[in-house]
Amino acid sequence: MANALTITRIGLSLVLLVPSALSPTFLVLYAIAGATDMLDGLVARKTNTASDLGARLDSIADLVFALACLVKILPAIAIPMWLWVWVTLIAVVKLANVVSGYVMEKSLVMPHTTANKVAGFVVYFVPLALPFVDVTILAIPACTVATFAAIQEGHLIRTGRVPSPKKRSRVRPL
Repeated sequence: MANALTITRIGLSLVLLVPSALSPTFLVLYAIAGATDMLDGLVARKTNTASDLGARLDSIADLVFALACLVKILPAIAIPMWLWVWVTLIAVVKLANVVSGYVMEKSLVMPHTTANKVAGFVVYFVPLALPFVDVTILAIPACTVATFAAIQEGHLIRTGRVPSPKKRSRVRPL
């Protein structure tokens, strides 16, 4: 059931490419896709079906969802240069984390830390609020939390505090 929700998010992400950005149809599809992201892990834990495959599928679904949103939303809003730079730096750090995790573990390492979950939750609400609030006001808290999460993730990966996928899909406590 949890993996079905995750796969549904991938499908909805692709459907998001059809309606106009920030239109009511887009926002409803976006909200449903986001709900599947919040529910899949909960369902997996409650039904005792959490798995490394599910965690990896969730990371892939998150990436597809984020890319689809970026492709649709970015051309539809005016973003100041400083915000482009900040978002680019976050993306570079996240990419460096993926590469270093792969080098160290010889597998895809994308920790589901509390900071990453909080960042995802905050960033999730940005498109829903864009019709009502200026992007710069929304971006500052979202980018702040995402920056912290990316730096923490890199620290955990580089210090070996992320267990191999064979052991657990959660990050060990500090």
